[in-house]
Amino acid sequence: MKRNMYTRITIVLFIIGLMMAVQYNTIRKPAERDTRDIWAIREELSEEKKQHSALLAEIRSLDDVVNRYEQSEETNMQAVLNETVESLKQQAGLTDVTGPGVILRIELAPELVAMGYEIEEISPDLLIQLTNSLFKYSATNVAIDGNRIVHTTAIRDINGETTVNSVPLSSPPFEIHVGTNSYKDAKKMYNSLQASTFIDSFYLDNYNLIIEEPTYELTIPAFENSLTNDYLTEAKKGE
Repeated sequence: MKRNMYTRITIVLFIIGLMMAVQYNTIRKPAERDTRDIWAIREELSEEKKQHSALLAEIRSLDDVVNRYEQSEETNMQAVLNETVESLKQQAGLTDVTGPGVILRIELAPELVAMGYEIEEISPDLLIQLTNSLFKYSATNVAIDGNRIVHTTAIRDINGETTVNSVPLSSPPFEIHVGTNSYKDAKKMYNSLQASTFIDSFYLDNYNLIIEEPTYELTIPAFENSLTNDYLTEAKKGE
């Protein structure tokens, strides 16, 4: 009888001790919480919604192409194929594009040159950051010093020279042309660039980054080189 009572007391004490240990561990190591403020979360949500809208627009575009193929007669099939090819060329950057946009001009800072500061090549990392931000600000097409930015573009240092698509940049001043879908997007990009730190970043490298007012018509030149493809191969006729 006493042995059963001792056994029960031992089990109860064990359970109580286990519960206290778990509670103590919970207090010592609380679960990590998202400490971002509401505006940071809203901004991230806004970016996710933009990506979602872009994907939906792409799906609608592809559905429209499929419907046109299905509804076209054989005589019109070639015209639909030609339109699709031209659309793909435009998306790949192989054609000139004219529309609203913003011009950025990079010049030497004259006051720093007059004071004898050594002017070095523009940092490839700074250009990469600027390019990424431009696309973040709703840019659709970008050309740096006449070199169209495409999915294979490399901005890097080659033998001490900053190059875009393996072409050395011209001596300043030179321009960066940025195309957008609408004038409203161009205006928004202009304001975002004015509020960014890029003007100061270029000035630290002894350059002036001048952001011109948005324009309704800006031509972005086509990519002049041939696109490389490591995975797709042309199918033989009849396959």
